[in-house]
Amino acid sequence: MGIAPAHAYIDRDAAVIRIMNKAAGKVQTVTLPVGQNAQYEKLNMVVRSCKQTDPFDAEDFFMFIEINKSDSGQIFSGWMSANEPGDNPLQNADYDLWLVRCE
Repeated sequence: MGIAPAHAYIDRDAAVIRIMNKAAGKVQTVTLPVGQNAQYEKLNMVVRSCKQTDPFDAEDFFMFIEINKSDSGQIFSGWMSANEPGDNPLQNADYDLWLVRCE
């Protein structure tokens, strides 16, 4: 009986994300260093982890991010996948945010 292979991930130092301000119809790509607070308009974000799949597997990236909005507190805390932007779990009336890649 064999042991199932463990999925290997490579920790990266920064997350490249896209943020859309829905009201302004404006999209911006920003790079957020892991572990540092970053401000974008009304959003305060901290990427806790950004991981890349093993280079021998199909390429994907995952980040754990915490997002606070200045007027309403925390609006998201969880994982996002670059390969599944349609599954973007951030539900906010003002902003969409998704992971492009980890660097």
